[in-house]
Amino acid sequence: MTTAEHPPALAPLRHARERFLTGRPLPAGVPDDVVAAWRRARFFGVRPDLDGPVRESAHPVDSPLLEAALPVLARIAPALDAGRSALVLTDERLRVLWSTGSAPGDDTCSDLSEREVGHNSAALALRTRRRAEVHGPEHFLDVWQDVSAVSVPLLSPDAEQVLGTVTVASGLCAGCRPHPGAALAEAAAAAVEAELRARARTVERALLDAYEQAARGRERAVVALDGRNRLISEAAARLASPQVLEALERGARAWGSGAGESYEVSFPEDAGSSVEIIPVRHEGRAVGLVAVLAPRPVEPGPPPSLPRPESELVGNSVPWRHAVARATALARTAGPLLVVGERGSGKTTLALELLHGTAPLVVDAAESPEPGLKDDERGETGAAPAEGWGTAGARPLLLRHAERLAQSDVAALNSLLDERPDARLVVTYTPGTSPGPCLQRLLDTLAARSVTLPALRERPEDIRELLPALAPGPAPGSPPLTWSLDALRALERHPWPGNVTELAHLVRALARQRRICGPVRRSELPDPVREGPAGRNLSPMELAERAAILEALRRHGGNKARAAAALGIARATLYRKLREYQGRDAAIRGGMP
Repeated sequence: MTTAEHPPALAPLRHARERFLTGRPLPAGVPDDVVAAWRRARFFGVRPDLDGPVRESAHPVDSPLLEAALPVLARIAPALDAGRSALVLTDERLRVLWSTGSAPGDDTCSDLSEREVGHNSAALALRTRRRAEVHGPEHFLDVWQDVSAVSVPLLSPDAEQVLGTVTVASGLCAGCRPHPGAALAEAAAAAVEAELRARARTVERALLDAYEQAARGRERAVVALDGRNRLISEAAARLASPQVLEALERGARAWGSGAGESYEVSFPEDAGSSVEIIPVRHEGRAVGLVAVLAPRPVEPGPPPSLPRPESELVGNSVPWRHAVARATALARTAGPLLVVGERGSGKTTLALELLHGTAPLVVDAAESPEPGLKDDERGETGAAPAEGWGTAGARPLLLRHAERLAQSDVAALNSLLDERPDARLVVTYTPGTSPGPCLQRLLDTLAARSVTLPALRERPEDIRELLPALAPGPAPGSPPLTWSLDALRALERHPWPGNVTELAHLVRALARQRRICGPVRRSELPDPVREGPAGRNLSPMELAERAAILEALRRHGGNKARAAAALGIARATLYRKLREYQGRDAAIRGGMP
């Protein structure tokens, strides 16, 4: 049922809906959850006089839920008053998989999500994970004003996710709760869930049999998965990396959902093992897989030139380590690499570290926008071309500031990458103005092998580790540069628009100009850093949001739970927004209880 403690009378609610649709103030007593649902529908752009989409006759194919539910619902359907009621099955996305019977407006939509049709019992049951009823004017659509519906969620065998819903819809049942079809909907859902559990046990048995047949004891490295369960031998636990297991999980989930009939799984190139995939079938349908792993033989020969450890790439924050790890993994494989980031974020430092030991050719488009990247070209500046860098076995090229390249050289890069997609090339790019079509094509080509470095303001915890690395070596007999706790806090709060480069300039200037001993104090820092970031003005959207929050709090006497429901947002979201505005808005500080 709706989240209202006591169901409202439908006549006043119908009047309130008409006022809502015409933009007039609502009368008192309208349940907050109903108003919030209407507002969500208006936000999603749902038209109350919905003129489409019309339900199509074809239902999604290869749906495990439909396959399990259809025999059950076919047995229950005769208990339905088919002339005045409808029985509807949806999946977890609220797409209609199957229906029977007839009810007012039941032929309107093939998608019952709120984004398509607004408030309804199926969407409410999916969100709350319990039986839900919606009657007449509680709906947003005109065609459902004389409809009462009850929906029950369908839980997976492990009860961890909602697989879909069962709905019984009928003509309007004014003031009658529970809905007359509630017992039928509950019985249908229970029977479908029982069938899903029985099929899951059968699938698990088929997976176990396939695993035992492939394992032959414990000496073989075997993994069996069906998207929910995983069986792994001791040998496989030692051999399979987390990346290999993740790739197998993705394949098992795809096959189990009927997403395709391809039994190829994409593994990382440094997996270190070969994998033989054996599909597990049950009743003619792929339900999982068995993977037999074997160590990949090491071919003799000189080891490839790999990037050395990132000893110079200071920082242990999660976003920084994630970006460096991805860049290092991409650098180990053939092909170009795009390093994206704000100015001063460390793009060139990372690129040189990745190319260490390869004697790269470095070209800076900021110094020469037309460096002449074709063998037979020389830019207008007279710069010598980067001869032969795209040929096999040539020195790799580090191209800095790709956003400053002349269009002729961007076109040359695009042509070369079309011919040599494995060219040894590292490109740094600083986003700014909108790129032209030629540069955008280059960025799109490199997007699959790109890494974005976080700005320094996104990893302030790295500043304390960066300071000693950026400081110049002390003079003989002098102590190294140290920092007071107050100064460190000011450095960590500063937004650093110039990122690590700006921080490096500050550290070196202080080391060069200081004439006193001891830790650097906050008073020695430049004014913008010492005084902290200034509060910014609210944007027009934030001002409108602030006004809506104040109005909702006023109407509900400062009750934040009711205000959040009226605004159609979660209570946690309201609290977060209040915290964001409270620090710089006296009106909200004074208006909040």
